Amino acid sequence: MVERTGDEPDAGGVGEGVPDVPGIPGAPDAADATGAPDAPHAADVPEDAPEDAPEDAPEEDGAAAEPEALDRPLPEKVRRRVVALTGDALGGLTLAELPAPLRQYARFTPQRRTKFGGNAMAAELEGDAVFRQRIAARFRERFPELAGALEESGPPPAADPVDVAALAYVLRPAGWAKLVAAAGEEAQRAQAERAGEEAQRELARLREELAQARAAARADSEEARTELDALRRELDSTHRKLRSAQSDVRRGEAEVRKIRAELESVRHAASAEKAAADGEVRRLKSRLAEAESALESGRRAAREGRSVEDMRVRLLLDTVLDAAQGLRRELALPPAATRPADTVDAVEPGQMTPKDVAARALSDTDPALLDQLLALPQAHLVVDGYNVTKTGYPALPLEKQRLRLLGGLAILAAQSGAEVTCVFDGAELAAPVLLAPPRGVRVLFSKPGQTADELIRRLVRAEPPGRPVVVVSSDREVADGCAAAGARPVASSLLLNRLART
Repeated sequence: MVERTGDEPDAGGVGEGVPDVPGIPGAPDAADATGAPDAPHAADVPEDAPEDAPEDAPEEDGAAAEPEALDRPLPEKVRRRVVALTGDALGGLTLAELPAPLRQYARFTPQRRTKFGGNAMAAELEGDAVFRQRIAARFRERFPELAGALEESGPPPAADPVDVAALAYVLRPAGWAKLVAAAGEEAQRAQAERAGEEAQRELARLREELAQARAAARADSEEARTELDALRRELDSTHRKLRSAQSDVRRGEAEVRKIRAELESVRHAASAEKAAADGEVRRLKSRLAEAESALESGRRAAREGRSVEDMRVRLLLDTVLDAAQGLRRELALPPAATRPADTVDAVEPGQMTPKDVAARALSDTDPALLDQLLALPQAHLVVDGYNVTKTGYPALPLEKQRLRLLGGLAILAAQSGAEVTCVFDGAELAAPVLLAPPRGVRVLFSKPGQTADELIRRLVRAEPPGRPVVVVSSDREVADGCAAAGARPVASSLLLNRLART
C-alpha cells in the first residue's frame, strides 16, 4: 500500500473546467498543452534509440505488440492520486529533465504544483513517454515494494486499489489498463454503497422526525383543548363580572348626578364668597398704597437731612488735607531713611549665607540640608535636569525623565516657596520641546551650540551678590564654577532623596 504523507494535498478540484484528454478527464491534450504534437523532448531521448521505436511496447515473437490503452476515462480518484504523486516527484528532477510546460512549476511546493499545474502534469504524463518514465523511476524509488509487486506478480491483496491504479497508470506494467478499470469500478461501488447508507440514514432520520412531529401535533392538540376549556371558563367568569360592572355603573351614574347637584350649590356659595373677598382685597391694596407713599416720603426727608451733614463733614476734611499738603510743601522735609533706633550704637548680628548652612553636622545627602538652604530668604534653586534624572532613573525615556523631575520640583516649590529653575541640555534638539511647565518651576533649554552647564553658570552670574543660590549637579566642573560665582553646589542625590521624601 502506498503511504500517504501528511503534506500531500487533496487533488480535488484540479483541472476543473478543462476538456478531457483520452485516459485523463479534466486534462488538456498534449498538443494543446505544449503547443506541439505529442513527442518526447529531443534532449530527453537517448542518441542510440531508434527513431520509430514505440514506447513501453514489449517485443513478442519479433513483432511489436499493440500497447494497452484505457477504454474509458481515468477514474477521478485515480487521476487525483496520480497528479498528487507526480507533484511530489517533480521536485526531484532537474530543470533540464522537465518538459517545457512544467518548468514554471519547478520552484513551487508540491501543494502549489498540484493546484496550479495539475492539468499540465496530467497532459505531460499522457503525451510525453520520456517524462512518464522519469516519474515512474521516482515512483519505484519511493514505493519499491508496491512497484515490484505490480511489475512481477500483481498487486498485493491488502493494497489500496486507488494507489495500485495510480502506480499502474504511470509504470504501465502488463495489464495496467485492467487495474485502472478495476479501481474505477471499486470506487464507483464504494460510492454507491456510501450513497445507499446515506439514504438509509436519511430515511431513518425522516421517520424519526415524522414520529416527533406526530407526537408534537398530539401534544399541541391536547394543549389546545385544555386552553379552549380554560378560555370558556374565563369567558363565563367575564360575563358575570360584566353584569356586575353594569350594575355598578348604573349606581355610579346616580351618585354622579347627586354630586353634580351638590357641586352646583357649592359653586354658587363660592362665587358669593369670592366677590366679598375681592372687595376686601381692593380695600387692603388701597391702604397699602397709602402706607408705601408715606414711607417713601419719610425716607426722602431722611436722605436729604443726611446729605447736608455729609457735605459739611467732607468739606471740613478736605480743608484739613489741603492744609497738611501745603505745610509739607512749605517745609520740604526729605523722606525718612533711618529710624531713631538706628542711631543707637551696638553690635549687630552677621548675615547668614548658603555657605554658613549645614553647621549642624548634616550629611551631604541628608534632605534636611536642602530644606535649610531653601529656607533662606529669597533662595533660588537651579537644577541641572539631565544630571539629576540620569542619576535617579536613567532607564526611562528622556520625555518621561523630564516629566517625573518637573512633577517633583513643582511639589518642592510649593512646599518651600523658593524660586526653582530647571535647566535641560537642548544643544542636540532639532526643534523646541513642546512642554507645559508646572506651576512654580521655570524650565529652560540651552540654545544650539551651548551646553546646559554654560547656561547654569550664566544664571548664577545673573543673580545679585548676596542672594542665596543653590545649584544641584553632580558634575564637578559645574559645581566648582558655580561655587566660584558665589552659589552653593549640592549633589544630585541630595535632591533625589528630598523628592523621594515627598
